[in-house]
Amino acid sequence: MILNRTLAALAFGALAVLGNSQAASAPISAAALKPQDLTLEQLYRAKPYRGVDAKGMDFSHDGRYLAYLWNPFGEAGTDLYIHDSLTGQTRRITSLAVMQAYDAPEDVARFRRKAEQREREYAQTQARMQDQAAYLAGAKVDLGAWEREALEQAKREFLDKKARDEAQKRLEAERLGDEPKKEADKTDADKARDKDKSADKELWEWRDELKKKLARDKLKPTDTYPGVEAVQWANKAPELIFQYRGDLFRVQAASGAIERLTQTDRPERIVAYTPDDSGYVFMDETRVLRAVFAQGGVTQLSRELIHADDAERKYRIERSVLTEDQRFIALIARAPLSVGDKIPAPPPPKVRQVEIMNYGERFATAKKVDREVSDDKRLQQPLALFIRKVGAANAAQPEPVFSHPGGDVWFEMSALSWAKDGSRYTFATWEREKQRLRIYVGLADEAAVPELVLERKGEGKTGHEVVNVIAPRFTPDGKTMIAVLDDEGYRQPYVIDTAARTARALLKGEFEAHGLIGFTPDSRHVLLAANRDDPAAMNLYRVDLSNGAMQALGRAGDYHRQPRASDDGRKLAAVAGNWAQRPELKLIDAASPQPATRTLTDSHDKAWAQVDLLRPERFSFRNRHGDLVQGYVFKPPGWRASDRRPAIVYLYGGPLNDRHTVEVDSFQSTAYLFGMYMAARHGFVTVAFDPRGQSNYGRRFSAANWEQPGQAQTEDLQDLVKHLGQGWGVDTQRLGLTGWSFGGFQTQYTMYTDPDLFAAGAAGAGPTEWENYNSWYSGRTLGKTERSKTTLKRFSLLPMAKGLRKPLLLVHGMQDPNVLYQDTVNVYRALLESGKEGLVELFLDPDGEHGLDGAVNRKALHKRYERFFLQHLGRVGGRP
Repeated sequence: MILNRTLAALAFGALAVLGNSQAASAPISAAALKPQDLTLEQLYRAKPYRGVDAKGMDFSHDGRYLAYLWNPFGEAGTDLYIHDSLTGQTRRITSLAVMQAYDAPEDVARFRRKAEQREREYAQTQARMQDQAAYLAGAKVDLGAWEREALEQAKREFLDKKARDEAQKRLEAERLGDEPKKEADKTDADKARDKDKSADKELWEWRDELKKKLARDKLKPTDTYPGVEAVQWANKAPELIFQYRGDLFRVQAASGAIERLTQTDRPERIVAYTPDDSGYVFMDETRVLRAVFAQGGVTQLSRELIHADDAERKYRIERSVLTEDQRFIALIARAPLSVGDKIPAPPPPKVRQVEIMNYGERFATAKKVDREVSDDKRLQQPLALFIRKVGAANAAQPEPVFSHPGGDVWFEMSALSWAKDGSRYTFATWEREKQRLRIYVGLADEAAVPELVLERKGEGKTGHEVVNVIAPRFTPDGKTMIAVLDDEGYRQPYVIDTAARTARALLKGEFEAHGLIGFTPDSRHVLLAANRDDPAAMNLYRVDLSNGAMQALGRAGDYHRQPRASDDGRKLAAVAGNWAQRPELKLIDAASPQPATRTLTDSHDKAWAQVDLLRPERFSFRNRHGDLVQGYVFKPPGWRASDRRPAIVYLYGGPLNDRHTVEVDSFQSTAYLFGMYMAARHGFVTVAFDPRGQSNYGRRFSAANWEQPGQAQTEDLQDLVKHLGQGWGVDTQRLGLTGWSFGGFQTQYTMYTDPDLFAAGAAGAGPTEWENYNSWYSGRTLGKTERSKTTLKRFSLLPMAKGLRKPLLLVHGMQDPNVLYQDTVNVYRALLESGKEGLVELFLDPDGEHGLDGAVNRKALHKRYERFFLQHLGRVGGRP
């Protein structure tokens, strides 16, 4: 019976196929389910519908070949594929079957066994979910059959192991000439061991054995076949080197023939081919090395870097960057912290640790995780930049050309970039306490100190999200330097005049364009990603460096991610798509007057079409301050503007580098999937909304949080409610609000400070005490901090909780290492102490982390959301 239900669950995934969207918020295909028949068990299937996106795209030097890492739906790992743009053919280079020649037989057997286990668990989980739903609907379902089958399996494995152990024991006894102990001679300890190994156990004992088996068999990331990690093309030859499980392999593009280059216990990373392609440069944990194909042996290009004041305090090489001609290498290294005048320096004090409780055993246990909060003294290690001639490993160690003492500061350094001719390099630094951004240019000289060529200092001079994307670099001719700044409020490329120490904006307009991809060989154009034409999409553009003119290269309306350009700038690759056409790897011919696109992958389960019932409709409006805010809405079948339907609003609301909620390729679990479900099944109007505070809308949005987290977002929610009351078929007295992480904080903030705006709220894993959150985020995005004081307590939600007046559901994973579970416990206590026991509910995952997925999976979470909002917002007339 269990097998039949498991096969039925597999069949649902295999047979539920077809269709794509034609209109917003309307049924997509006649082959799809009827909207009112959609279930959460179908939508949040145990085996996700989404496959793995291609990654690691890289063009050969001549642009003919594109290498990428990917696998079809359902296959483990990411294998190497090479597409030949001349013939239009794609060759798969690696697979489990191919790479088993280089793996231990035990590893290959484990990969296959664990892949089968994963598929079996998907099917069993799906069948259990369907059985549980049928039982709750009143069907006669034997839910105990699942446990009985699992117990029988545990018994079989137990007895098999017992038989093997006893056979081994007899062989050992015969070899040693020992006689087995007679029953009368056995001690109490012997008898206890025998009883523990006996098959004569009570049911509760077998349940304990099953628990041990499940823990023992739990899938780990290293259990399944990983595939290829990275690739590096030769400079001219049509070949590449790839990394697989810490070793390096060489591949000829034309034939696909593989040659193993290394086989060691130390993980190696490919850096580059030698300039003439006769060998390659690679790294292990501490060294940069060079090997020649036709010769034996390895040359070490960089030896250990010794601290000038203490020979025992050796620098650890963190990054290395070679010039294209490999005459010079930049080494970014860190040294241990020193304490006083003690030599050698003692190890630095450990960072703060917090305990996270595990309730899975008989008695609770705790594990400790590192936690650096805003009032902690920083322990940043000293940093040094060395410029070294390649091949001078035995020469005297030069002094660093740039250094920072580290200590109790926030200091960040960007990636270092060499000019194409290897004569100069550039990098940027950010000092959080001083609010100082600097760009430097240095010469290929072991002793020359880099020159400061641009500085932005003072609060408000630089947005906090520029730091991650500034990426200074030279054009191929070395005459122009480009860096991303936000002087005009949006992250865009600027031309840096290194002599005058000024920056000129290359573009004009209110949009983000921080994704620099490359340049054309003639240095006349820069290639970049920007959301100029649609804030919910990201297209690829060729920009004229002389006047800023932009030519779109990708398809309008697609979100392009992980873009990569060929060296000649004539081809681009990116994972691109939208709600109607799910993201796939696209090859773009940018040389044509009308750039053409070819799709190279087919990543996702076709069964998605059966549950892809509605398509959202985009909207925008001006808030009270004149800012254009974005959203999308699912309208249920039969919707009319005059309706008065219940509605649910989803938001995140906080800064997140380059992400926001309203993106045309995002099928976010609650905003999109649950929104579609509640519209289709229950007739709700559901909204996803990006208020001020979100990223990728410019500095005015991302900085709206500063010194007032939650306030700007709540103002925009107030304006949204007014907007929804104007012809959107919504009863504004029956609005629900939900969000996760920062969105969980924002849901609570709004429910506490404007208690009648929403009729109910569901807050997931929200940080309620910002003084206890990770300082890398809070000190950059919330407000000023002090090392010795918990100043971020001024933003705590605990004193605000007394303002709650409508029902609130708090959700959290009890083993969350990101937003600590205590944040929800403490605000729950504050709510109880302020007499809100009739309004607040808790929904906890004892084994869940920040995204849950312990005892509570995605289906279970949204089942709870469904019940909560139906209970407190009511149903649409005539619906069950």
